[in-house]
Amino acid sequence: MKLQGLYAITDSQLLADGKMLPYVEAALRGGVTLLQYRDKSSDDAKRLREAQELRDLCERYGANLIINDDAELAARLDVGLHLGQGDGSLAAARALLGRKAIIGVTCHAQVELAEIAATEGASYVAFGRFFNSNTKPGAPAASIQILTEAKSRCHLPIVAIGGVTQDNAGQLISAGASMIAVVHALFAAESSDEVESRARAFSDLFATV
Repeated sequence: MKLQGLYAITDSQLLADGKMLPYVEAALRGGVTLLQYRDKSSDDAKRLREAQELRDLCERYGANLIINDDAELAARLDVGLHLGQGDGSLAAARALLGRKAIIGVTCHAQVELAEIAATEGASYVAFGRFFNSNTKPGAPAASIQILTEAKSRCHLPIVAIGGVTQDNAGQLISAGASMIAVVHALFAAESSDEVESRARAFSDLFATV
């Protein structure tokens, strides 16, 4: 699978009160290609149930599910994984999940971290935040130029994350982002129809660049 397009990340607060499945399905209808399940709670049974449901949805729409920072859950469901810089060994995760699994790595604003991740078997590298972000307000800021630099130095798909909106996503794609990762700009919506419309608008940006 080519890693390109809209990358959606779930948020347990935005998607509370029964919104998780209908909103995610709407996003998939709108063109999401990669979905990250991010839930920092300690309720293992809930996380397993939700991840299974999301995996089934992704399969139905031809998208890929990855799990944030839980290699064991990813292995159990035979899906991908996303690792932050403090989330354990990429090499160990690759050994656990196998050669074909999608494994992404957060590289903040450092191309050097992306180069290391590439040698350790990452499937993609993520940079950010680029703009003010609700999800990670304290994350190190990245300049748009880092995308161009990373594209020339690190031959992996590149994810741009952090405060991405429909107004600013185009410049990130033009600078070299293979995927744009969104949370609030997609899921902070009044209805599933609005989520689908937003997803479609983001997805359309890739057709015009």
